[in-house]
Amino acid sequence: MPIWKRNLFVCWFGVFVASIGMSQIAPVLPLYINHLGVSDTRMVEQYSGLAFGITFILSAVFSPIWGIAADKYGRKPMLLRASLGMAIVIFSMGFAQNVYELIGLRLLQGIITGYASACTALIATQTEKAHAGWALGTLSTAGIAGSLLGPSIGGFIELHFGMRNVFFITGVLLLFAFITTLLFVKENFTRVDKKAQRMKEVWDSIPEKNLTITLFVTYFALTLAMYSIEPVLTVYVTSLTSSTEHVALLAGFIFSASGLANMIAAPRLGSLSDKIGAHKVMLIALIVAGLLFIPQALVHQPWELMVLRFLLGLAAGGLNPSVNILIKKITPDALTGRVFGFTMSAGYLGVFIGSILGGQISAWLGIRAVFLTTGAILLLNALWVYAKAYKRLNLRAAEGR
Repeated sequence: MPIWKRNLFVCWFGVFVASIGMSQIAPVLPLYINHLGVSDTRMVEQYSGLAFGITFILSAVFSPIWGIAADKYGRKPMLLRASLGMAIVIFSMGFAQNVYELIGLRLLQGIITGYASACTALIATQTEKAHAGWALGTLSTAGIAGSLLGPSIGGFIELHFGMRNVFFITGVLLLFAFITTLLFVKENFTRVDKKAQRMKEVWDSIPEKNLTITLFVTYFALTLAMYSIEPVLTVYVTSLTSSTEHVALLAGFIFSASGLANMIAAPRLGSLSDKIGAHKVMLIALIVAGLLFIPQALVHQPWELMVLRFLLGLAAGGLNPSVNILIKKITPDALTGRVFGFTMSAGYLGVFIGSILGGQISAWLGIRAVFLTTGAILLLNALWVYAKAYKRLNLRAAEGR
């Protein structure tokens, strides 16, 4: 097996588990906070939002820092640091005695993250050009599928094994990811001992600044859209069903529908990007995803929502690989780790703002307004991509550049 393909398989598993570790807390978080002694419903909701979002806002701050370290010291050391660190921190959450310890550990988790961005940089720089689209598309399925399946897995573990075992089992899986990364990931990396560039110097070195900003905003909008529903989905599902039994698990299955669809679509759409152009796939996927949010606001049964979330996952599967392919294409190899670090920051910021925005819109305008607002954001982003990037990239592709 070629080294790049073996690296891809190992990184896929690691990113999948790391993404589960970031998101599996969603359906059990209110229950766990209540278990830790917070009984007031309003306080539970406030602490849940804080504990969930704080990890991602810190991840947005530290991802570029770890990206700089990856470019300087290699991507594999960053993979080992992040996987082992997250294994220890998430395992420790199972021993939390109060909500403050839990929030503190979620803070620490946000600081030490960076597995996904290091994997993306590793695969982007080590994979043959002819297979780059397929490889990055396949890798992207791990991140989104892990994020969307995480709540379902967390709900399943909580139901059958107890709340604390959600953290213990996820920690063990991350430890396994660390071991497989240590043993099987190979990287051809030559360290260059020179003074690290400042952020401004890195930005000045990027040749396609306007296009890079457009891609950052698109990745931000995608993650905002996928996570705007996160804090209200369980409540929405409750309103769609007459039975409140196992609502967290049912909500997890609805999340899983998008994750499954994404796993199916992303490698295929990544390969299609290699053939017809990533910019075309990205624009179409944005439009379709934006339109699919509208009927989600009009459903009356959980199964209708599940079908629409599955279709949304198919469309979203074309966005991650397209963004990564275009970033790789316009970014010098020496800056790949840092630029992908910025991309992950945009994604984490989207998760944080999306979860906060979804909760606030739901509180003021109702849950159904969350879907309509999110769809509008994606459609506006599609218009911006068409105006700022699509025409230029289409012209460049026609000229063979």
